[in-house]
Amino acid sequence: QVQLVESGGGLAQAGGSLRLSCAASGRTFSNNAMGWFRQAPGKEREFVAAISSRGGITDYRDSVKDRFTVSRDNAKNTVHLQMNSLKPEDTAVYYCAARPTFRVTPSRDYREYDHWGQGTQVTVSS
Repeated sequence: QVQLVESGGGLAQAGGSLRLSCAASGRTFSNNAMGWFRQAPGKEREFVAAISSRGGITDYRDSVKDRFTVSRDNAKNTVHLQMNSLKPEDTAVYYCAARPTFRVTPSRDYREYDHWGQGTQVTVSS
């Protein structure tokens, strides 16, 4: 059974930084791409960033490019999302997600992820 556990959320001021982490267990971590999604109250879940299985390919939604950085450490079965220059509109619950085994390329489509974490709240005050 695959488990994904996010941590690192919290309250930040606009312009500040937070680092989210996602710890994975239950299958070989390096065989699948990982993604980060977010959902704000009253809004649909949206893609934030994704990274290929070995970390060589990353993808970001336009609004977070140059502010967020996704990375992974396959030796530690973790994926991170470094969030800098935070804005109030970044406020949401952030979810870590894993693509199925051997789906190694990042995807923006949440339907292509088969395991999800419980989410971590990020709140950015103005």
